[in-house]
Amino acid sequence: MSSVELLPALLVVVPILLATVPIALGLRYDRTGWSVTLATTVGLFAGTVYLATVVYGGSGTNQEVAVIHELGGFTAPMGIELVADTLSTMIALLVTGTALGVLAFTRVGGPRGNTFYSGYLLLVGGLLGLTMTGDVFNMFVFLEIVGLGSYALISSGRGPEAAVAALKYLIIGTVGASIYLIGVGFLFMATGSLNMLDLAATVPTLEGQNLQLARAAFAFIFVGFAIKVAQWPLHSWQPDAYQHAPDGVTPLIAALVSTVSAYALARLLFTVFGAEFIASTPYASEIIVTVGAVSVVAGSTLAVIQTDVKRMLAYSSVSQFGLIVAAYGLLTETALVGALIHLIGHGLMKAGLFIAVGIIAIGYGARTVDAYAGLAGERPFVAGSMAVLLIALVGIPPSIGFIGKWYIAVGAIEAQSWLVAGVIFLSTMLTLAYVARLLERMYFTPASALEAGHEDTATVGHAVTDGGTATVRGTRVTIGMLAIVIFVAALAVFLGFAGDAFFALLEPFVESADLEVSP
Repeated sequence: MSSVELLPALLVVVPILLATVPIALGLRYDRTGWSVTLATTVGLFAGTVYLATVVYGGSGTNQEVAVIHELGGFTAPMGIELVADTLSTMIALLVTGTALGVLAFTRVGGPRGNTFYSGYLLLVGGLLGLTMTGDVFNMFVFLEIVGLGSYALISSGRGPEAAVAALKYLIIGTVGASIYLIGVGFLFMATGSLNMLDLAATVPTLEGQNLQLARAAFAFIFVGFAIKVAQWPLHSWQPDAYQHAPDGVTPLIAALVSTVSAYALARLLFTVFGAEFIASTPYASEIIVTVGAVSVVAGSTLAVIQTDVKRMLAYSSVSQFGLIVAAYGLLTETALVGALIHLIGHGLMKAGLFIAVGIIAIGYGARTVDAYAGLAGERPFVAGSMAVLLIALVGIPPSIGFIGKWYIAVGAIEAQSWLVAGVIFLSTMLTLAYVARLLERMYFTPASALEAGHEDTATVGHAVTDGGTATVRGTRVTIGMLAIVIFVAALAVFLGFAGDAFFALLEPFVESADLEVSP
């Protein structure tokens, strides 16, 4: 086994094992968690970049360029595989890069404490495992690890609302994971295998009762992930979790947790079941498109009427993930590439937006749309960066938000799905409505109107549940924090010119999906 083949396993195992270190060292030292987490996250990012040079530097099919680690040397289908192919490697880059940026923000922005950093590493390890797992049962295991990390981090927020939001997430998330596990059971009964590549070869050969079992498995798995991806009306955990989680936690959850779940859904749809299975299952494609389209409209509409900025962006995520799910159901190569680009872009944009929201809350004391009045004059750099990210979220070029939506729209036209094409237009108008409201407050409402909306500035040194301290408004926004959000905004624009590059990098995976079918 080469050293490169060890990398997928190390990327998953190392952060999970090192999650115990901050707590263990915390018995003797108070401030070791951030250093351990920083060293681990830098190592993970460097390892992922090296893995990407190997995967994208190869030539051949998606399976030929993939780096596969067989745990314990046991071969598939009996053994457990971790797979870094052209898609999972791209998601791993998003996970480690975003985790590194958010970690830098938490150095000053908080929350801090050794238990927080243990939860942080556990969540990152779970996300990387969910990204690279090559079998459907271990996908459930990593879903649970991600859930545990998320519950711990959300509950580290101040006040009972954070605990309630974490409990709500715990209950609904467990229901989603359990429904998924039932689907895995049906799939195993139908095929006798849990390995994804083995399932991909077996599912097309199923007939009779086994085919019906596979279709039942498909239904359970889709519903389970519809909860994880927060599709309307199964989205209710998401707004509370985003709003009440600490400002240093929300960017991580918003950018990665639902994003990796949406990636996992794509992996199951196009690697395990395949486009031919979806197209031949009565109403499967139509149901996927309808669930996504309804989420787009409902999420955008609910975002328009929100007054809390974090809650508004949470409902925006319901809408954006709806667009991705609808694109999955179109079963065209262009729509799938658009969905995957939008998946990456949405993660990047929401990470930047929620970091900006955290900076504004720390330095300006504003959390509602009205309280953002006059922000551009008082905090031009963070306001400008947030404006760029909001415009990218609408889908205005040049931005990664534009190229994702563009490819999805072209894919909808290719599939002659005028419903999705219309929903994209309506969603863009609704997104523009809540984005314009925020921009109007920041740039055109006089600063004098903002005074009443701000929180009391005497909130210095609040104790938080992880044992750290809350940040100090007005004195703790650093140049490093601003540099992070400015970098993310610039990257969102830069990637707007990278449509062809994304297409080339994702081509092996898209070709392996075999989308030459008639939906």
